[in-house]
Amino acid sequence: MRQLRRIAVLSLHTSPLAVPGGGDAGGMNVYVRSLSRELVGMGAEVDVFTRMSSPDQDPVEYPRPGARLVHLPGAPSAEVPKEELPSRLPELERQLRRFVAADGGRYDVIHSHYWLSGTVGLMLQQDWGIPLVHSMHTMAKVKNLHLLPGEAPGPRTRIQGEQQVAAGAARLVADTLSEAAELSDLYGAPAGKIAVVPPGVDLTTFHPGGRGTARRTAGIAEDEFHILFAGRIQVLKGPQVLLAAAELLRQAHPRMKLRISIVGEPSGATRLDLAPLIRRHGLTGAVRHSAPVPAAQLAPWFRSADVVAVPSYSESFGLVALEAQACGTPVVATNVGGLPSAVSHGATGLLVDGHGPHDWAAALGELYEYPQFRQRLGANAAIHAAAFGWEQTAALTAHSYQHAVDHFRSGRQIA
Repeated sequence: MRQLRRIAVLSLHTSPLAVPGGGDAGGMNVYVRSLSRELVGMGAEVDVFTRMSSPDQDPVEYPRPGARLVHLPGAPSAEVPKEELPSRLPELERQLRRFVAADGGRYDVIHSHYWLSGTVGLMLQQDWGIPLVHSMHTMAKVKNLHLLPGEAPGPRTRIQGEQQVAAGAARLVADTLSEAAELSDLYGAPAGKIAVVPPGVDLTTFHPGGRGTARRTAGIAEDEFHILFAGRIQVLKGPQVLLAAAELLRQAHPRMKLRISIVGEPSGATRLDLAPLIRRHGLTGAVRHSAPVPAAQLAPWFRSADVVAVPSYSESFGLVALEAQACGTPVVATNVGGLPSAVSHGATGLLVDGHGPHDWAAALGELYEYPQFRQRLGANAAIHAAAFGWEQTAALTAHSYQHAVDHFRSGRQIA
């Protein structure tokens, strides 16, 4: 990092300090926060630009020496939903430029996250004369290939923005090989412009051990089969799939003492109301719904579970799956997106093709019926996840930064 002293990180639509599982907060928030922390640890100075949450928020926060979180006025998240942000981007960009001009600093590289930030990053790349490195996290064209009944396709504005970012950024960072292929096949990004950098997991927070204590604290009896779901309560994340499967699971195993914990809150256009779903599937009394919690409180939830369910319809990677495995808990996940990279089928968990309740009930039932198999998966899961530390992610990302800078300076940027 000797040549890359200062990094501007753009996360304009959501703050990295937001707790995942509610609003627009999810794995990307964890990604930006954790990557920035590790880059600072490597000797860089990192400024993260995001929109303010409320008008009375402090303009700048200092999470740690070498890191600043800059809250830009113009579109407070408490007042302006993400869907309205495209029209507010010029104001956010103006406020960003004003801050940098007053600060008098200069950056070596820009790293933008999600297409909204990427469109602003393209303008800064041109005017500041430094390369833009971009992480998509999710892509409209990919989501449009897997639309649910009644779900609206990604807006044309977003697709055009993503196309421009894919074409104009100096470097693209993909979580997995499958995402790299999507960038190439759907957006025409040259393969030599894409770096594959797996996300990490905070191994100091998410680690095995203390299962008995975690279950007692959560009020889970030893003879209960505990399934955990953590994420936003919306159709895309699939909690409705888990509840439908749980009804069938109970029917197949009438002696089972089933407990389901759901950690998260409704959000987005496809948000769900859990109460009628729980009643419809006859699960009243078996399901407990809790609000989103920070990582330090989420880790014991993972340890208290016999299995963590990730029935998503789309995931660029699936940090919840990786964090759960780091706690020594096996995962049952949909075989989509980046989840096959996060979960090793038959070794650290099970992957389910599709979202059929019978298929999901069968996978969950297999882990219930064979506790030794479940325990072996959990032990393997902790070993598997230990290879995904954020230190490695930061080192590979810094390498991508240097690659982008070298090509940009020499005029060899791939068009």
